[in-house]
Amino acid sequence: MLTAIVAILWALLCAGFAYQIIRGQKDPDILLFWILFFVLFPPVAAIVYCLTGINYRRPSVRERLHSRSKSLFQRQISPELAARYFSDDEMDRVEDTYLPLASLLRSCGEGNKVYADNSFEIITSGLRKRELLLEDIRHARKYIHIEYFRFGNDKAGREVRDLLYQKAAEGVEVRFINNNLIGRNIPRSYFRDMRKNGIEIKPYTHIRYGWRTWLMRINCQNHRKIVVIDGKVAYTGGMNLNDNYFYKWRDTHLRIEGPVIARLQASFIDTWITCGGVLSHPLPYYFDIAEVSEQNPLRGKRLQVVTDAAENPWPATQFAYEWILQNAREYVYIQTPYFIPPQSFLNALKGAALRGVDVRVMLPKKVDTPLAGSANRGVYEECLDAGVRIFERGGAFIHSKTLVADDGICVIGASNLDMRSFHLNNEVNTFIYDRETALSCKSIFQDDLDQVEEIHLPQWKENYPWYRSLMSSIIRVFYRLL
Repeated sequence: MLTAIVAILWALLCAGFAYQIIRGQKDPDILLFWILFFVLFPPVAAIVYCLTGINYRRPSVRERLHSRSKSLFQRQISPELAARYFSDDEMDRVEDTYLPLASLLRSCGEGNKVYADNSFEIITSGLRKRELLLEDIRHARKYIHIEYFRFGNDKAGREVRDLLYQKAAEGVEVRFINNNLIGRNIPRSYFRDMRKNGIEIKPYTHIRYGWRTWLMRINCQNHRKIVVIDGKVAYTGGMNLNDNYFYKWRDTHLRIEGPVIARLQASFIDTWITCGGVLSHPLPYYFDIAEVSEQNPLRGKRLQVVTDAAENPWPATQFAYEWILQNAREYVYIQTPYFIPPQSFLNALKGAALRGVDVRVMLPKKVDTPLAGSANRGVYEECLDAGVRIFERGGAFIHSKTLVADDGICVIGASNLDMRSFHLNNEVNTFIYDRETALSCKSIFQDDLDQVEEIHLPQWKENYPWYRSLMSSIIRVFYRLL
């Protein structure tokens, strides 16, 4: 009798689990992975699925997470301010070639509008970012908003922290979104001292936000890098804030002035509110965006800042990258530290190469995490076979996440080319519709070729042993969890 009851309960559990997987997963590759995982390791698979496998792209999840911030914006943003910073008046200034792409991104998220007349500097040196960021923080007078995936308890982190103490003592509002799960190795006393010195801190993941939000954010991490200072200047891109990014690694970042700061500000405030934060002034105070200066080398440019999140209706960056690959005519150059994309992306990449587009992917020779290097190399052979050129860069670890195509479009952002960035994490990427900027990004890519080794198919087949190839394939089976 007991055996029969256990069998029935187990059958009901399996049926319920299968229903959740089939209902929640639309990607057949991911669906097959979870079914296979459950067949082989049922108890483990059930726990792992609850932590990492739930599909959150549902209107109910989006409404629950963002209801407070949405209500605040609806109450406090005037029609005039909305027309200035959140309308689509600049969409028609995108050239015809990339207007479908801009429209696609706009349809993927209500805030993904195009902003014209911005200026910026492309930063490829951590020391240059350090110089600019510290100087801009010193000149802050009203507020400093900071959101990083990683914030170090090291020389770089303490240098910024101590300067923030000084600005808070001067009466500047300093708000900091702490990605506390990633920074869990930093002692709590570090952040207690920050609070004592006047810095407002909100952890990104906390049980007090509700168990469903807590469960979601254990897996769906905040991978964005955003700094907004006084509405005058903003930073975004691939660089976090610790010694690796200031002093050791090669990465790409943006220092921006102009109307597009409103989009980065809105993104920060939305996350701040979802983390239980409050603001000291009505919203218009934080959307007093300054005019551009003559400091930045690239001026008068059209930018589209695109945010991704697990609860968004569509994976905007994945759709955009695949569109660019499918519509490229001459070349697509990509830099990424982690190359574990979904099959649809790989098909677009290979398809572009097969029709004669010069497709190049630059990756680090040595990756900073143990499994990522093997996972990256798991698709080398099929990409090389289709004509994709792959370059491994030696020297300093390259953490840059960029794309440039056809001297007309470039992307500088936080997203890696993997399922986590495309479907799980909070991400932010800047799409720039401009020939001068695209040529600058193309030149940066070509400069990095000085330190690369190109991978060729015959040598790769000969020198990459079968057991390493097998290991790469096994690791990629679990790419959904990386």
